[in-house]
Order: sequence, then C-alpha cells, then structure tokens
Amino acid sequence: MRAVVYRGRNDIAVTDVPEPGLGAGQVRVRVGFNGICGTDLHEYFDGPIFVPTEPHPLTHDQLPVVLGHEFAGTVVEVGTGVTGLSEGDRIACEPVYRCGECAPCLAGRYNICTSVGFHGLSTDGGMAEYTVIDQIMAHKLPDSVSTELGALVEPMSVAYHATMLSDAAPDGTSIVFGAGPIGIGLWFALRGRGIEDVLVVEPSAVRRAAIEGLGARTLDPTTTDVPAFVADHTHGRGVDAAFDAAGVRASVEGALLCLGPTKALVSVAIYDKPLETSLIQLVLREARIQGTLCYTGDDYRAVIDLMARGHYDTTGWVEQIAMGDVLAEGFEALRAGQKMKVLVDPTR
Repeated sequence: MRAVVYRGRNDIAVTDVPEPGLGAGQVRVRVGFNGICGTDLHEYFDGPIFVPTEPHPLTHDQLPVVLGHEFAGTVVEVGTGVTGLSEGDRIACEPVYRCGECAPCLAGRYNICTSVGFHGLSTDGGMAEYTVIDQIMAHKLPDSVSTELGALVEPMSVAYHATMLSDAAPDGTSIVFGAGPIGIGLWFALRGRGIEDVLVVEPSAVRRAAIEGLGARTLDPTTTDVPAFVADHTHGRGVDAAFDAAGVRASVEGALLCLGPTKALVSVAIYDKPLETSLIQLVLREARIQGTLCYTGDDYRAVIDLMARGHYDTTGWVEQIAMGDVLAEGFEALRAGQKMKVLVDPTR
C-alpha cells in the first residue's frame, strides 16, 4: 500500500510499504481522509520531537514511521475479540496509546499517561491507504457526519478539551489568540458550549477572513490595543478564559494582560522553543497558566455529537489534496501560510 513515511527532519516520502498485520482486539481501517497536523509540521521541519528515535515503551516502534493521527475511515476487517464494531462501520480514530497502570491512567486521565504514545507518531499511522488500530481507539460516526468531517474530530477534540480546562462561562467573555485550525476549533467548542461572547485575535488577514466567514468576531493586534479593547469591552472585568493557539511571545503576553482575576490562560500551542515573558500579571491577578494535552473519549463523544447536530462548518478553511501532493500542497503550503487545514486523500 502507499503511505507517507517520515524518516527524519526534512525527509518524507510517499512510498510503498507492507499492509500492517491485524491482531486480536484490533480493526483494519481503509482511511478516507487524514489531516496534516501542526505536530506533523513540527516533526518535518524541526524534528524528531514526538517521533521516538528508540523503541517507544508502549508501541516498541521507532523512526521511521508512517505519519497520520488525524483520520477517519471505514472498518474493513475486525480482529478476534472485537465487539461493537463491524465491517462497513465508519469511524474516527482517537489515536492515544496508554499504559493503564500509571497514576494519571488510573485517575481516568490517560491523555497524560506517563508513557503516552500516539498512532502516527509513536507507531505507523493513518496517512496511508490502510491502518490498523486498537478497538478502543475507534469512535463510530453517525450517518449525519461525513468522513471528511470525521477526520477533523481529532483536532476539534484537542480544542474542546482545552475549553473544558478553562473558566469559560456562558455569561462572560472568552478570547482566543490564533485563528489557525486549533483556534477555529476553540471558537467552535466555546460556541458549542453556549459561550456567545468570544473574541479571536489574529494578525493574518487571510486567517481573520476565514474565521469571520464562520461568524467570529476578530481583532487585529497590529492595529488594535487588544488588552485595552478587552478592558473596555468587559467593563474592566477581563476575560473569563484566554487561549493561546499561536505559540508566540506576543500571544502569551497579550493573553495574560486580558485575564480577569483568578482566571486561566490555557496553553494549547506546541512550544518548540522557550518563550520569555513576564509572569507579574499572574501575581497581580492571582491568575494561572493551564496546560492541556490532547483529549479523552468524553471530548470525542462531545465533538461528534456537535457535528451530528450540524455545529461545525468546513467552509473556507479545509481543503483536500492527493497523497502524491503531500509535500508541495501539504507541508510546504501550510508552512508558507498558503493554506489553513489540509486533508490528505489516500486514494489519489
């Protein structure tokens, strides 16, 4: 089968690889679409970061790997012991490997398992014609959710989980820094949870236009004093929740200045380099910075339910490409800011 194989920094190839074997408790999935994640970009241009260079403690795999952890597709074969899934079922993959034995796992927070791994990073993933996943990773898609939308369940669940760790309140104001795919996901998640007053801060005119087309209210930080605007907009209260989906110093500093007393800035970005910023704003407000990592099954179910009710809209920010164009039309175009979200079609 054809697959996108990551062999190290600036080294990706579309090549033929053997189809993966099917074990007990697993299902074989014909991949419909696989999204290119910001994490994939970091791996290609700056990595290896999450891709192990020695055997991973759970998967026992290492570089090179088939990329792809944001995908949906159709079950074409079920292994022994699989229940509740049949051939023909369409699923979205929750690509988390967990040990089930560490303190976070025992507390139900397997997303921060001390040995956490990811399908498509810690082992071969879904940027291929077929992939094999553990039954526990498969979430059935209702008929009203397309396979294309199903491939977005993973990044939208990242965003949804982040909002659940925040102090966002329906009668207050939330602010999102960055209008890339995760920023868009944060806006959808907040609105889906009944929070109407959401501001999105984005310097790129292209990205502002994309999220404005979905109905968002945006601020351009190059022409607007965002903290001053927020102070006026909230009558001095500040925001209940701030989210950094940009991962740069300016977004962190701006978000801290917008926070209301005792509230949290939720860091959703991948920080591949240290950021220097003043924490005095946390002290003065008794505020905090909250980390967030991926999601749990509860977030997947919540996102799929919102999708089934027509809450998510891909207009203007999602594009499909052929697997053969993954470098030029995918990785390079995303890095250059020419596209927002790219879904790879393995059949092309």
